[in-house]
Amino acid sequence: MRVDGTAGSATPKRVTKRRIQTRERLLDAALLVFADEGFGRSTVEQVCERAGYTRGAFYSNFASLDELFLAMWEQRSAQMLIDVREADVATRAKQQGPVTLEAMTAALLEAIPVDDRWYRITAEFTAHALRNPSLKRVMAARENAILATILPLVEAGLAGVGRRATDPQALGRALVAVHDGTTVQCLMEPESDTVRRARTNLFVSVLRNYSEEV
Repeated sequence: MRVDGTAGSATPKRVTKRRIQTRERLLDAALLVFADEGFGRSTVEQVCERAGYTRGAFYSNFASLDELFLAMWEQRSAQMLIDVREADVATRAKQQGPVTLEAMTAALLEAIPVDDRWYRITAEFTAHALRNPSLKRVMAARENAILATILPLVEAGLAGVGRRATDPQALGRALVAVHDGTTVQCLMEPESDTVRRARTNLFVSVLRNYSEEV
Protein backbone atom coordinates (compact mmCIF):
# COMPACT_ATOMS: atom_id res chain seq x y z
CA MET A 1 0.00 0.00 0.00
CA ARG A 2 1.29 3.43 -0.92
CA VAL A 3 0.83 6.19 1.64
CA ASP A 4 2.94 8.94 0.10
CA GLY A 5 0.14 10.51 -1.94
CA THR A 6 1.68 9.77 -5.34
CA ALA A 7 -1.03 7.26 -6.29
CA GLY A 8 1.56 4.91 -7.72
CA SER A 9 3.27 7.39 -10.01
CA ALA A 10 7.04 7.37 -10.32
CA THR A 11 7.04 11.16 -10.78
CA PRO A 12 5.51 13.34 -8.03
CA LYS A 13 2.59 15.40 -9.31
CA ARG A 14 2.85 19.18 -9.28
CA VAL A 15 0.83 20.66 -6.43
CA THR A 16 -1.53 23.32 -7.76
CA LYS A 17 -4.27 25.34 -6.09
CA ARG A 18 -6.86 23.36 -8.00
CA ARG A 19 -5.30 20.07 -6.91
CA ILE A 20 -5.32 21.19 -3.27
CA GLN A 21 -9.00 22.16 -3.56
CA THR A 22 -9.82 18.79 -5.11
CA ARG A 23 -8.10 16.92 -2.27
CA GLU A 24 -9.91 19.02 0.32
CA ARG A 25 -13.30 18.33 -1.24
CA LEU A 26 -12.56 14.61 -1.42
CA LEU A 27 -11.45 14.59 2.22
CA ASP A 28 -14.58 16.49 3.31
CA ALA A 29 -16.81 14.16 1.30
CA ALA A 30 -15.09 11.07 2.68
CA LEU A 31 -15.68 12.21 6.25
CA LEU A 32 -19.43 12.36 5.56
CA VAL A 33 -19.53 9.08 3.67
CA PHE A 34 -17.50 7.19 6.27
CA ALA A 35 -19.69 8.57 9.06
CA ASP A 36 -22.94 7.73 7.25
CA GLU A 37 -22.03 4.36 5.77
CA GLY A 38 -19.21 3.08 7.94
CA PHE A 39 -15.68 2.71 6.58
CA GLY A 40 -16.09 -0.95 5.64
CA ARG A 41 -19.18 -0.25 3.53
CA SER A 42 -17.95 2.93 1.87
CA THR A 43 -16.81 2.97 -1.75
CA VAL A 44 -14.73 5.24 -3.94
CA GLU A 45 -17.86 5.86 -6.03
CA GLN A 46 -19.76 7.13 -2.99
CA VAL A 47 -16.97 9.53 -2.07
CA CYS A 48 -16.75 10.79 -5.66
CA GLU A 49 -20.51 11.29 -5.88
CA ARG A 50 -20.59 13.25 -2.61
CA ALA A 51 -17.63 15.39 -3.70
CA GLY A 52 -18.89 15.89 -7.25
CA TYR A 53 -15.87 14.33 -8.93
CA THR A 54 -15.07 11.36 -11.15
CA ARG A 55 -13.09 8.27 -10.20
CA GLY A 56 -10.22 9.75 -12.21
CA ALA A 57 -10.09 12.76 -9.90
CA PHE A 58 -10.01 10.44 -6.92
CA TYR A 59 -7.20 8.23 -8.20
CA SER A 60 -5.12 11.20 -9.27
CA ASN A 61 -5.00 12.15 -5.58
CA PHE A 62 -5.30 8.90 -3.62
CA ALA A 63 -4.37 5.30 -4.36
CA SER A 64 -7.12 3.89 -2.13
CA LEU A 65 -9.64 4.64 0.58
CA ASP A 66 -6.99 3.58 3.07
CA GLU A 67 -4.65 6.28 1.82
CA LEU A 68 -7.46 8.83 1.86
CA PHE A 69 -8.27 8.01 5.49
CA LEU A 70 -4.61 8.35 6.51
CA ALA A 71 -4.49 11.77 4.84
CA MET A 72 -7.65 12.74 6.73
CA TRP A 73 -6.14 11.51 9.99
CA GLU A 74 -2.94 13.45 9.38
CA GLN A 75 -4.94 16.60 8.62
CA ARG A 76 -7.00 16.33 11.80
CA SER A 77 -3.93 15.51 13.90
CA ALA A 78 -2.14 18.61 12.63
CA GLN A 79 -5.14 20.76 13.52
CA MET A 80 -5.34 19.18 16.97
CA LEU A 81 -1.71 20.08 17.64
CA ILE A 82 -2.42 23.68 16.66
CA ASP A 83 -5.43 23.73 18.99
CA VAL A 84 -3.39 22.29 21.87
CA ARG A 85 -0.72 24.98 21.46
CA GLU A 86 -3.35 27.73 21.33
CA ALA A 87 -5.16 26.29 24.36
CA ASP A 88 -1.97 26.54 26.41
CA VAL A 89 -1.50 30.18 25.41
CA ALA A 90 -5.16 30.93 26.16
CA THR A 91 -4.92 29.33 29.61
CA ARG A 92 -1.90 31.38 30.58
CA ALA A 93 -3.51 34.57 29.29
CA LYS A 94 -6.68 34.02 31.36
CA GLN A 95 -5.00 33.09 34.65
CA GLN A 96 -4.42 35.89 37.13
CA GLY A 97 -1.97 33.83 39.15
CA PRO A 98 0.07 30.67 38.61
CA VAL A 99 -1.50 28.21 36.18
CA THR A 100 -2.85 25.16 38.00
CA LEU A 101 -2.65 21.54 36.87
CA GLU A 102 -6.46 21.43 36.79
CA ALA A 103 -6.69 24.54 34.58
CA MET A 104 -4.01 23.21 32.23
CA THR A 105 -5.80 19.88 31.96
CA ALA A 106 -9.17 21.48 31.26
CA ALA A 107 -7.65 23.63 28.51
CA LEU A 108 -5.97 20.63 26.88
CA LEU A 109 -9.20 18.61 26.92
CA GLU A 110 -11.07 21.48 25.29
CA ALA A 111 -8.53 21.31 22.47
CA ILE A 112 -9.17 17.56 22.02
CA PRO A 113 -12.96 17.40 21.69
CA VAL A 114 -15.03 14.25 22.02
CA ASP A 115 -16.32 13.87 18.46
CA ASP A 116 -18.92 11.13 17.95
CA ARG A 117 -18.57 11.04 14.16
CA TRP A 118 -14.78 10.97 14.14
CA TYR A 119 -14.63 8.35 16.89
CA ARG A 120 -16.91 6.00 14.93
CA ILE A 121 -14.80 6.41 11.79
CA THR A 122 -11.48 5.84 13.55
CA ALA A 123 -12.80 2.86 15.51
CA GLU A 124 -13.95 1.19 12.30
CA PHE A 125 -10.69 1.97 10.52
CA THR A 126 -8.67 0.65 13.45
CA ALA A 127 -10.57 -2.64 13.26
CA HIS A 128 -9.83 -2.71 9.53
CA ALA A 129 -6.13 -2.00 10.13
CA LEU A 130 -5.87 -4.82 12.67
CA ARG A 131 -6.64 -7.26 9.85
CA ASN A 132 -3.93 -5.78 7.62
CA PRO A 133 -0.34 -6.14 8.94
CA SER A 134 1.19 -3.48 6.67
CA LEU A 135 -1.56 -0.98 7.44
CA LYS A 136 -1.26 -1.76 11.14
CA ARG A 137 2.43 -0.85 11.01
CA VAL A 138 1.63 2.44 9.28
CA MET A 139 -1.00 3.25 11.91
CA ALA A 140 1.38 2.44 14.77
CA ALA A 141 4.15 4.57 13.27
CA ARG A 142 1.84 7.53 12.82
CA GLU A 143 0.42 7.18 16.33
CA ASN A 144 3.97 7.19 17.69
CA ALA A 145 4.82 10.28 15.63
CA ILE A 146 1.77 12.12 16.97
CA LEU A 147 2.61 11.11 20.53
CA ALA A 148 6.19 12.32 20.06
CA THR A 149 4.84 15.69 18.95
CA ILE A 150 2.30 16.02 21.75
CA LEU A 151 4.59 14.97 24.61
CA PRO A 152 6.79 18.12 24.48
CA LEU A 153 3.60 20.21 24.71
CA VAL A 154 2.43 18.23 27.73
CA GLU A 155 5.86 18.51 29.34
CA ALA A 156 5.86 22.26 28.72
CA GLY A 157 2.44 22.46 30.35
CA LEU A 158 3.72 20.53 33.37
CA ALA A 159 6.72 22.84 33.60
CA GLY A 160 4.30 25.77 33.69
CA VAL A 161 2.77 24.39 36.87
CA GLY A 162 6.11 23.50 38.47
CA ARG A 163 6.19 19.78 37.61
CA ARG A 164 8.15 17.45 35.35
CA ALA A 165 7.34 14.03 33.91
CA THR A 166 9.11 11.16 35.66
CA ASP A 167 8.66 8.86 32.65
CA PRO A 168 7.46 10.81 29.57
CA GLN A 169 6.82 7.74 27.43
CA ALA A 170 4.76 6.03 30.12
CA LEU A 171 2.89 9.29 30.70
CA GLY A 172 2.08 9.55 27.00
CA ARG A 173 0.78 5.99 26.81
CA ALA A 174 -1.31 6.49 29.93
CA LEU A 175 -2.86 9.68 28.55
CA VAL A 176 -3.77 7.93 25.30
CA ALA A 177 -5.37 5.06 27.22
CA VAL A 178 -7.39 7.42 29.41
CA HIS A 179 -8.44 9.47 26.39
CA ASP A 180 -9.65 6.43 24.46
CA GLY A 181 -11.50 4.93 27.40
CA THR A 182 -13.21 8.08 28.64
CA THR A 183 -14.16 9.13 25.11
CA VAL A 184 -16.41 6.07 24.86
CA GLN A 185 -17.97 6.86 28.23
CA CYS A 186 -18.66 10.48 27.22
CA LEU A 187 -20.24 9.38 23.94
CA MET A 188 -22.45 6.86 25.70
CA GLU A 189 -23.67 9.51 28.17
CA PRO A 190 -23.26 12.82 26.32
CA GLU A 191 -25.45 14.80 28.73
CA SER A 192 -23.74 13.58 31.90
CA ASP A 193 -21.71 16.22 33.72
CA THR A 194 -20.57 13.49 36.11
CA VAL A 195 -18.88 11.58 33.29
CA ARG A 196 -17.23 14.75 32.00
CA ARG A 197 -15.90 15.65 35.43
CA ALA A 198 -14.64 12.11 35.93
CA ARG A 199 -12.80 12.35 32.59
CA THR A 200 -11.06 15.55 33.66
CA ASN A 201 -10.22 14.15 37.10
CA LEU A 202 -8.70 11.02 35.57
CA PHE A 203 -6.46 13.11 33.34
CA VAL A 204 -5.38 15.22 36.30
CA SER A 205 -4.60 12.07 38.30
CA VAL A 206 -2.51 10.60 35.49
CA LEU A 207 -0.57 13.83 35.02
CA ARG A 208 0.05 14.09 38.75
CA ASN A 209 1.03 10.43 39.23
CA TYR A 210 3.45 10.42 36.31
CA SER A 211 5.12 13.66 37.31
CA GLU A 212 6.81 15.29 40.28
CA GLU A 213 7.32 18.78 41.67
CA VAL A 214 10.48 20.63 40.75
